[in-house]
Amino acid sequence: MTADSTGTGTGASSRRDVLLAGAGLAGGALSGCLTRVDGDVGDGLSGSIAIAGSSTVFPLMSAMAEEFRREHPDVSIDISRTGSGGGFSNFFCVGDTDFNNASREIQPEEEELCASNRVEPVEIRVATDALTVIVNNEAGFVDCVTVEELQQIWGPDAVSRWSQVRDDWPDAEIQRYGAAETSGTFDYFSMAINGEEGAHTSDYQATERDNDIVTGVTGNQYAMGYFGFSYYYSNPEQVTALQVDHEGGGCVGPSLDAAAAGEYTPLSRPLFTYAAKDALAREPVAEFARFVVEQSGRQELVADAIGYVPLNDEQQAEQRDTVEKAIEEVQQ
Repeated sequence: MTADSTGTGTGASSRRDVLLAGAGLAGGALSGCLTRVDGDVGDGLSGSIAIAGSSTVFPLMSAMAEEFRREHPDVSIDISRTGSGGGFSNFFCVGDTDFNNASREIQPEEEELCASNRVEPVEIRVATDALTVIVNNEAGFVDCVTVEELQQIWGPDAVSRWSQVRDDWPDAEIQRYGAAETSGTFDYFSMAINGEEGAHTSDYQATERDNDIVTGVTGNQYAMGYFGFSYYYSNPEQVTALQVDHEGGGCVGPSLDAAAAGEYTPLSRPLFTYAAKDALAREPVAEFARFVVEQSGRQELVADAIGYVPLNDEQQAEQRDTVEKAIEEVQQ
């Protein structure tokens, strides 16, 4: 089951039903900021794994953890969504977690912090996202925005009213909902739209809880928000996803097909988890890293259940080589 060209329309309810039906697989993870996955029957592999980081990657990693636990019920996995940056600075790079999920690449200052604590990050790509801009379903005056218009709405000197962007838009205040500054989504969105990480209006409701963005936009006709495509994928009837026109190339809606084809720009982006290399010396961590790579190519999990683009065969082979090399180096 795949999304159509706009991520809406045919099959939208079915997609949501699939996601909800998979509550045992991912739904519980979507509802809270901390998920602990425990089992009750052992198979020989045991131990604990700690994961923090991106709220965008959170539903995918939670689903993978649940699947892993079906095979290895004596392994406990704690996953928290702290934002990519919050996870790197507060947990991963100080040696408190084994993995850090990230919706953008690790930054130089984070690598320096990791190095100062002798933590070596191993980058593992897990999917591709179509970062999605949403509006209220009653905002029928807008269905496509240019990148320049998004700059006016989300830049450091953002306008306050819709009519300041286009004359024929309502003379109404724009209510904005977006990612917190600790989020990789905040970093990626500000760079992709405004050309610089952190170049972002402060006049908005910031949150690490993407469902709060859905609630905020649903509650105000003149609201706008943004988050990972997975959260739109699970709320296709509650909000409207906007198409984006980049450099006059025409309006393209967020969808798995458009993201995979490189047509949804500039808001398609890779998603990652980073493993602490030394932690891969522990067998549960190594096995989970291998499992993540294998699951990252599964259409029915990554795309159909969660709403991201799976890795293709070539990408998956590259990640497999990276993980096996790192494991071999620390388990010699």
